[in-house]
Amino acid sequence: MTQRFFIETFGCQMNEHDSEKIAGLLAHRGMTPAQNVDEADVFLLNTCSVREKAAQKVYARLGEIKARKRRQSDFIIGVVGCVAQQEGKSLAASAPFVDLVVGTHMYHALPDLVEDVRRYKAPSTRCETQFLKEAAPVEIPRALRQTAFRASVTIMEGCNKRCSFCIVPYTRGRERNRPSDLILEECRRLADEGYVEIVLLGQTVNSYRDLREPRLCFADLLGRVASIPGIRRVRFTSPHPRDFNDDTIRVIGSCENICNQVHLPVQSGSSSVLTRMRRQYSRDWYLELIEKFNACPRPIRFSTDIIVGFPGETEEDFEQTLSLLEKVEFESVFSFKYSPRPHTAAFEWTDDVPEEEKARRLQTLQRLQRNIQTRLHQERYLGRCFEVLVEGLARDGRQRCGRTGSNKVVNFLSNDPPGMFAEVMITHAGPNSLSGSKVQCLQLTF
Repeated sequence: MTQRFFIETFGCQMNEHDSEKIAGLLAHRGMTPAQNVDEADVFLLNTCSVREKAAQKVYARLGEIKARKRRQSDFIIGVVGCVAQQEGKSLAASAPFVDLVVGTHMYHALPDLVEDVRRYKAPSTRCETQFLKEAAPVEIPRALRQTAFRASVTIMEGCNKRCSFCIVPYTRGRERNRPSDLILEECRRLADEGYVEIVLLGQTVNSYRDLREPRLCFADLLGRVASIPGIRRVRFTSPHPRDFNDDTIRVIGSCENICNQVHLPVQSGSSSVLTRMRRQYSRDWYLELIEKFNACPRPIRFSTDIIVGFPGETEEDFEQTLSLLEKVEFESVFSFKYSPRPHTAAFEWTDDVPEEEKARRLQTLQRLQRNIQTRLHQERYLGRCFEVLVEGLARDGRQRCGRTGSNKVVNFLSNDPPGMFAEVMITHAGPNSLSGSKVQCLQLTF
């Protein structure tokens, strides 16, 4: 009887694409995707541990699934991804009903591991969390993708930075780059299959360098992907500010099909906090980088990440972060309260900003950013026409939902199917999304 699997994913776009790759591996082995966990014979929880709350969600979810295992002993439960890598045997001890704990370097082994559990019913959890020594990630031939119009493509994995708050180097290992010829081959195949948007992925995606051709760096790869016929849009995430150079900025500024939205995770607006975070840049250096992007021949829109309440952050430090938001004018900000993560340098430091003060700072920052976004949306989008890639139904179930090249969500009335491009006039601009009407217009605003 055909086994059915269900993958539940916590975390970022990298995790989501990892789940697509895992699904492709299992489907290639003859298994079929289930619509929900109740229909599945195999349940895999793909996990994120970047923040404490994300890791806590994993154990809460496993507690909910535990009852199914009691009722059905042959129901297979696996935990994969960053929490699996971080916790390893500790997770197996805390949740002995879990059959598999598989780390970030071992996804390719999952079909065999699942088959072993099904056949041999081992009395203890199988843990596979070793890091591979190969210089490049293991190639996974086919991913089972969630859409037929947007495709994520991994170009590198891991991180060589040692930011004092970040657990990624521990859970993902050191940088490993895929050969550029394999990346480009995958992108050409996707274009031939009708995918119109490519998202290049990596933990520090713009640090990419081809080991077979060391002079080929991220700027070269980005330009080559953008030149593939049929690809209408190219995005990338998640970059590190320090790894941007003039060549990369030039390519982004000059290639119209590279989306004009760049994620620049600053983390703090205070140079003293940035030094303790080991971010390798100062406030002034970051602002100079912003100015280089602002000098591009087309407008570049920015998003960022902010951590409030980092150890030692004073009120003055926090005020500098607020002033940075006002100066740069980010179009979106992902903001979080600091939470100590194991295996990081800051984990050993005194978490000296009280929780209630972290909450106040977060609310203050989010209130300011909401006002900035509302104003920017009205100034930059309202009354203008944009090309929108249709993604599907909006939340109201009546309108279509899509994104502009600058990654703005737009809701509008249309019958266009997902994957089509529509020209939309923005008629309403709120703080988090835009609404519009489908029109015919000759001059598009990119």
